[in-house]
Amino acid sequence: MEPLPPPRDRRVDALGDLCVLPDEVLCAILDLLPPSDLGRLACVSSVMYILCNEEPLWMSKCLSTGGLIEYKGSWRKTTLCRLNLCAENEEVDHKTLHFDGFNSLFLYRRWYRRFTALSAFSFDSGTVERIKDLSLDEFKAQYDGQKPVLLTELAETWPARTNWTIDQLLPSYGDVAFRISQRSPQKIRMKFKDYVSYMEVQHDEDPLYIFDDKFGESAPALLEDYSVPHLFHEDFFDILDHDQRPPFRWLIIGPERSGASWHVDPGLTSAWNTLLCGRKRWALYPPGRVPAGVTVHVNEEDGDVNIESPTSLQWWLDIYPQLADHDKPLECTQLPGETIFVPSGWWHCVLNLETSIAVTQNFVNPSNFLFVCLDMAPGHRVKGVCRAGLLAIPDEDSRDVEPNNSMDIEELNHCETTHKEKKLKPCTNGSNGYAKEEYQTFSYDIDFLSGFLEEERDHYVSLWSPTNYIGQREMREWLHRLWIAKPAERQLIWKGACLTLNADKWYACLVEICQRHMLPSPLDDEKLPVGTGSNPLEFYNLLYKVNSPLKEHVPDIVASGFIVHENGVYRTVPWNGKGLPEVIANCFPEKVTSSDDCFSFGVWSKKQFELRRSEAVSETRIWPYLVTKRCKGDIFAHIRNTLSKDDVLHLASFLGVQLRNLHLLPLPQMLNASESKVDHIKSTTEKFSDLTGLKISPKWKPVIDILEERKESIRNRLVQWGDPIPELLIEKAEEYLPQDLALLLDFEKDVDGLYRICHSPSWIHSDIMDDNIHMEPGLPMNGFDEDALTGGSIGNGGENQFITKGGPRKWIPTHIIDFSDLSIGDPLYDLIPLYLDVFRGDVSLLKKFLESYNLPLSRRAADHTPPYCGSAENKFKRISYRATCYCILHEENVLGAIFSLWKELRTATSWQIVEEAVWGELNNYQSTLT
Repeated sequence: MEPLPPPRDRRVDALGDLCVLPDEVLCAILDLLPPSDLGRLACVSSVMYILCNEEPLWMSKCLSTGGLIEYKGSWRKTTLCRLNLCAENEEVDHKTLHFDGFNSLFLYRRWYRRFTALSAFSFDSGTVERIKDLSLDEFKAQYDGQKPVLLTELAETWPARTNWTIDQLLPSYGDVAFRISQRSPQKIRMKFKDYVSYMEVQHDEDPLYIFDDKFGESAPALLEDYSVPHLFHEDFFDILDHDQRPPFRWLIIGPERSGASWHVDPGLTSAWNTLLCGRKRWALYPPGRVPAGVTVHVNEEDGDVNIESPTSLQWWLDIYPQLADHDKPLECTQLPGETIFVPSGWWHCVLNLETSIAVTQNFVNPSNFLFVCLDMAPGHRVKGVCRAGLLAIPDEDSRDVEPNNSMDIEELNHCETTHKEKKLKPCTNGSNGYAKEEYQTFSYDIDFLSGFLEEERDHYVSLWSPTNYIGQREMREWLHRLWIAKPAERQLIWKGACLTLNADKWYACLVEICQRHMLPSPLDDEKLPVGTGSNPLEFYNLLYKVNSPLKEHVPDIVASGFIVHENGVYRTVPWNGKGLPEVIANCFPEKVTSSDDCFSFGVWSKKQFELRRSEAVSETRIWPYLVTKRCKGDIFAHIRNTLSKDDVLHLASFLGVQLRNLHLLPLPQMLNASESKVDHIKSTTEKFSDLTGLKISPKWKPVIDILEERKESIRNRLVQWGDPIPELLIEKAEEYLPQDLALLLDFEKDVDGLYRICHSPSWIHSDIMDDNIHMEPGLPMNGFDEDALTGGSIGNGGENQFITKGGPRKWIPTHIIDFSDLSIGDPLYDLIPLYLDVFRGDVSLLKKFLESYNLPLSRRAADHTPPYCGSAENKFKRISYRATCYCILHEENVLGAIFSLWKELRTATSWQIVEEAVWGELNNYQSTLT
């Protein structure tokens, strides 16, 4: 009997012209389609039916929506249920069709990875040292900052050693939602009971696993089941408040085949990882040696590092077997109860050989502190070298662009300068991902690595990478606290501050200024940089010109001018804002004016710089400076916990009066603009088709343009900030914001029947926070009016304002400091940092502030809403709506503060819910002043 002929290849007939595309390309294209299109496409042909019903495809579709997930037995059904395309008890996988005549090596390999078992893998040997007992001195001398080590008995006394199993954790934490790690831009969470159900039935190529840095908040009892091993007690981040420090501890739970792909821990921190149950396979490479199969991309503008890596399982199955012995990583199988130490900068990849539970923490100590600081420094090259070694150095085709040594006038008023964006080529070389001859000369030494810092960048004022382990403001606070609390480590801390903030350059300027003006030399505690910003001399001059009451509560100016860096030497050029220093005139003969009516380095120049900051150059040769009189007492941030409620209420009243004085201050004349000029913003959407024109003063134009610029990238910004901002609200942010941001302002009809902005922008401090308010100790006083807290005495700044029926105050608010970020805009903008940071969301303090502020936050009458607002007109009348829009558009992550203060809003389903909860009180506010 003759054998049957092989089945005919159905690929050509089923795919038509698409048959020329590899299956991996077809699957990548399908991943771009929405679920509804996948359902339709599955009906087109047999091969499309196969491709459109692949579980990895539906897993990707489901995870792309983020949020809380409940697995329904298959990713296709889970996705359809989440989209309300099928009932929960409906069977969507019935009548599965089977076809012959179709073979795919790509799909087979993926199927194999989904169903392979790891129990038979020969992973018993290892090259990482395994040690039972190790003293702290031995650890520091032999391993800390040098090489990994497995420690076998550090966790033997922990309750977690026996209590942390799936069966024992499930009854207590079944309803707790944990964060899930997966390759998805969205944040994913699952209740523990749902995750356990998922683990029992899943056959995913890259299974979901719990990787939760907030488990201490969602399940605080777990923190009592373990303690930091004695070898890792020293952690420089411990000095920060819990809400200030970056993520540092994680609960890790995952099934067989799950794991972490190749990476270097954030911020070049070190880590310890203790396994409580299961087995993990580790692979590690020393710093600077990129593992085979991994590509490192480094953004030249801000040093942001992006790593392309296969999954952990895929790397072990496909790449590891092809490595020569001398190219293989350090390896070990971690057993229950064992702790592995991973030094700073080491690449590592982890594969769970069976269901595993672990806890891990990252830390900073003297051995890695400088590397952590180095990782924060602006610039692409040093970050790439730290991770990819000498592979990160561009070849001739991608050589750095020569820095432009010219400097525009507006740079004198802004702290951020950036490179234009470029991309380095993927940092791979050869089949093993690194060049052997280059790796031989690579040294993971702080002096060697710091040689790759970009000298043309001023680290103190340059734009930081948004993926930095800690923000620039937090970095300065961290270094300052370390400086005060660890005097024995000051030499180390100073070197770190020089790496990350150019503290040596800052201090050289500080010394030169003090000597030039015969001021006392800086104290040792004042060596570290404390802030950034522009020179607000224009503002100070205006205060005295109009005799504003605010001048009594702003520190007096001691000295002002410019620091000039020429031929490696710093020199000062004093300047009081009058006339034009010769050094400036020589540098910018065509760009500055000495007119008495315009201030060349003022707030309008700063606004123009912000609008075109991408054109800024990298080297700064002239810096403005301003020295103010030292305030007595202390800042509010240091004493807030010692104040009574009555004291803080008085502070709120004080701030209301001073912000009123600030917002009533007249604006300076604009440069290159005239009040007679009017910009017409015309709507291009059907919704606003009735709009014939909206008159906007030139003074509002730069403010609106900056907001529009932020709106264009709003989703990416919110995704980047991530938790605790709910994923659902991130998706709804663009819809919530007005299509034309000018509609956030107040309108009135003019004589021509057109709408115009009915008031000018105001000076705004923009960041009145708890460290920008200065207070002095109160003194016992008698004989003053018991009702002296009223607005009259406060507005006059008299001493009797500090006495109430409760008696003398412990601390008296005296000054608002740090006007370096002074700007122009909507006065409502100043309430954001005030309410969220100073008042911590306390409505009673907001009310007290508004009583003293007593200026209108909205002048829009009932008939002053343009007709083109349509059915949405009511929201433009709400002050709370405007405030929430400003929060979403804010340059800082104020939304993170909102969802940290109002934790119940993390489950909010709309921005209007957030608006009402946070800013609803503003809608009840009515001022008596016009």
